[in-house]
Parts: sequence; C-alpha cells; structure tokens
Amino acid sequence: EAGEIHSRLLDHRPVIQGEIRYFIKEFEEKRGLRELRVLENLKHTMSETKEHSLPKCEQAMRDNLNETFKRCKQVASYFSCCAVLKNNGLWILANRLMCREEERAAQWETFMKEQETKRAEVDEEHRKAMQRLKEQYANMEKELAKYVSF
Repeated sequence: EAGEIHSRLLDHRPVIQGEIRYFIKEFEEKRGLRELRVLENLKHTMSETKEHSLPKCEQAMRDNLNETFKRCKQVASYFSCCAVLKNNGLWILANRLMCREEERAAQWETFMKEQETKRAEVDEEHRKAMQRLKEQYANMEKELAKYVSF
C-alpha cells in the first residue's frame, strides 16, 4: 500500500503524460487550422491576382512594349541610315559640308565686319567732304557779299 500511496501522491508521470498528450493534440489542431487559414488566404490572394492584377499588368506591359518597340524601330532605322551613309562615303561628305558651312558662316561674319568698317570710313569721308563744301560755300558767299556792296 505504501507504494500505491507513494505513486498516487508523488508520481505525476501519468498525469503529466496525459497533459502533454492533450497539449500536443490541441497544438496540432490549432496549428492545422491556422495553416488551413493561411492556405485559404493565399488561395484567395492568388485568385484575386489572377483575375484582376495580372490582366492589368499584361495590358500595361503590352501598351508600354508597343511604344518601346516603335521607338526601337525608329532608332534602328536611324542607325541603319547612318550605316548606309558611312558605307557610301556620304557620311564624310556630310561632315565636310557641315565644316564648309561653318567656314562660310565665319567668312560671312568677317565680311560683314569689314563692310561695317568701310561704311564707317565712307561716312567719315562724306562728313569731311560736306564740311569742306560748307566752308567753300561760306567763303563764296563772303566773296559775293564783297561784290554786292558796290
């Protein structure tokens, strides 16, 4: 009887094992429900993405890809034109023409400056000639004034 009393009072292994089994059972059930909820939420998110977000993204991608494709075609045609010009030697000719145009612009500017200088010189000569004529006519009037007094 002492062994039975001892096991009932001091040996808690059967109770603890029962509690452990109960705890594990509850934990696994709750964990299973939690994982089930997580999987259902994931399924809902995936279906929403498939039905709504994916079509919007595809449409935006198509629109942007079409625009990008058009721009790439333009750039490719530009570079192919440049390649044709380079291959035909026209590229060098175009560069020479641009250099000559710049030279002509510089020559034109120099010419215009020279013309401005010459215009200033002509204006100065004209002013001096006008001054001489005024003086000459003033002298002639004085000479005439002498003869008029007779």
